[in-house]
Formats: sequence, C-alpha cells, structure tokens
Amino acid sequence: TAGIAHEIQNPLNFVNNFAEVSGEMIEELGEELAKGNGQLAKEISKDIKQNLEKIHHHGKRADAIVKGMLQHSRTNSGQKEPTDISALADEYLRLSYHGLRAKDKSFNASFETDFDPSLPKVEVVPQDIGRVLLNLINNAFYAVETQRLASLLKTPTGSRTPSGLEFKPAVIVSTKNLGNKIEISVKDNGNGIPEEIKSKIFQPFFTTKPAGQGTGLGLSLSYDIVKAHAGEFKVESAI
Repeated sequence: TAGIAHEIQNPLNFVNNFAEVSGEMIEELGEELAKGNGQLAKEISKDIKQNLEKIHHHGKRADAIVKGMLQHSRTNSGQKEPTDISALADEYLRLSYHGLRAKDKSFNASFETDFDPSLPKVEVVPQDIGRVLLNLINNAFYAVETQRLASLLKTPTGSRTPSGLEFKPAVIVSTKNLGNKIEISVKDNGNGIPEEIKSKIFQPFFTTKPAGQGTGLGLSLSYDIVKAHAGEFKVESAI
C-alpha cells in the first residue's frame, strides 16, 4: 500500500503544486490587467497555459497508474478459446510497431518473425495473451531505440560513429512447438538486462524507464497472466 500510495502521490503533488501556483498567477494577471499592463499580462497567461499543460501531463500519469492497477486487480472475464498464437503474435508485433511509429516518426527498427508452422491452436484468453505480447514487444522496441540513440552520441573528437559500425535495431518474435507446450519468444538486440535487476523486473512498479515513461506494471501484469494460463515466464539476457 505504501508503494502504491507513493507512485500515485508523486504525479498528484505536481498537479496540486501547479494548480496552486496557477491560482496565484491568475490573481496577478487580474492585477496587471487592472493596471493596463498588457504585455506582462500576456507573459503571465503564457505561464499559466504551460502550467495547465503540466497539470494535464501529470494527471495522465496518475491515470495510467490507476488503469494499470485496475488491470492487475480485475477478475478474468475473458473466455478461453482455440487461438492461433503465431497469428496473434504477428498481429501484436505490427500493432506495437505502427503504434510507436505513430507517436514518433523518427522511430525505425527492423523486425523479424520465425513462426513454427506445426503449432496447434491453444486454449487461451486471446486478449490477455495479446496484452502480454504487446508489453514484451513494446519493451523490446523501447530497448533497441534506447540503444540506437545511445549509439548516436558524439565521441570526444566530435565525430559520429563510422557508418559501418552503426547500430541496427532488431526485434525477433518467434513461436516453437515443444510437444507438450509451446514457446513464445521476444528477442531484441538492445542493451540487455543487468544481472542485479533480473529478480526485480516482475515486481509491481519496478521500472528502468525515466519518470513518466513507464508505470512498472507491464511485466508484473504479464507475469500474472502467464501464470494464470499455467505457463512459465523466463528472462534471458547477455550484456
């Protein structure tokens, strides 16, 4: 409870502070308008607008945390049905890629699929497994994009990395028939997961992303979904 309260309190503090400051600025705006100081009034109104944008940003952050918590606590209302896992993985891979491209036109990463044609249909809740796939694939694309941006950093001499050594972001989604079970794998060539945090990545609210970019609930939720399907969730990393 303390951890959840802290996560929600953080964006709410920003909302309250910016709202309080904006209230004081509106009073100041009224005073300047009464004096006929139009130029200063314009500047104050711009600052108020910026504060409102910040309130909206942190309000959305709190909203995302609450939605993630509700996903965690919701009862499973989905029905299991025979599902083509390879088709599901392909659908969510493209959904993730095009979703990220829509948010950031500069984002670009190659992706590959390696689907086992002998895969039988599996009884799962497709929406839930789809959520797991989306979380994993989004994380993979985030990892390779972070690595790509890091590789573009200038060297001490001021020159960029030689073109022959440029990092090429790649994500591979594969499925495999293991006989009594199936394996779904999401691989990326990002910067990997340090050994010391491997045991933490499935904990609620644990994230390596900067503040505001991740709630730390994606992998925790995914882990619960996989367990509910009597599956195993494994992580392998080479740094």
